[in-house]
Amino acid sequence: MAREDLLASTFVQLADSLVDDFDIIDLLTVLADRCVELVDADAAGILVADADGNLRVMAASSEQARLLELFQLQNEEGPCLEAHATGRAVIHTDLGTAGERWPRFAPRASQDGFASVYALPLRLRSVVIGALNLFRRQPGSMPEADTRLAQALADVASIAILQHEATRESQILADQLQHALDSRISIEQAKGMISERAQIDMDAAFRCLRTYARAHRRQLTSVATDLVGGALPLDDVIDDGSHDAAG
Repeated sequence: MAREDLLASTFVQLADSLVDDFDIIDLLTVLADRCVELVDADAAGILVADADGNLRVMAASSEQARLLELFQLQNEEGPCLEAHATGRAVIHTDLGTAGERWPRFAPRASQDGFASVYALPLRLRSVVIGALNLFRRQPGSMPEADTRLAQALADVASIAILQHEATRESQILADQLQHALDSRISIEQAKGMISERAQIDMDAAFRCLRTYARAHRRQLTSVATDLVGGALPLDDVIDDGSHDAAG
């Protein structure tokens, strides 16, 4: 698919999230995946703040990116935390020189093969709900057009999340986001179950889970919850979800 067609398709998918009962985790996974496909980035991760303002990992383009985001949170340092705190982009084009700024995160990112990072806030005006992290394996600057595009995608995703609850009380929004954050735990458990049974890696396990959910027109979180709770046979998800999950 041409870049222009993929971009148009992405904005349509994000706009579709303005309908009732959309899946936040699936929305943010689309955002992470599309950023890697559309801009000069090799991996992406997304953190969203819970009701208490604590950031948690919501989506990632790969298991490696997810683990690196978790490392940021566990060590309480890194570009995503700064982008969320300030509401501004945090850019470092050479992580090899970032040891003083991020003494734990920078060496870990370098060890994972990443040489530069762009952290962009998920925001709507003054409201910041999280951050999008773009990892690159090459040092140096990402094209300015790519940076603007990534921020535009992040802004649209933020609008979709916030607009969905715009007419409700703020506590309802917090509860809805909290539910999505808690649902991520079930998704990780479901990924582990699929990975162990099918003998595939965690990235492939997530694709399998997501393929099953879409094929059956169900929310990703409800499929994961049923799978972990035993209401959905594990082999059914593996058999149905594996058809298109290898891509």
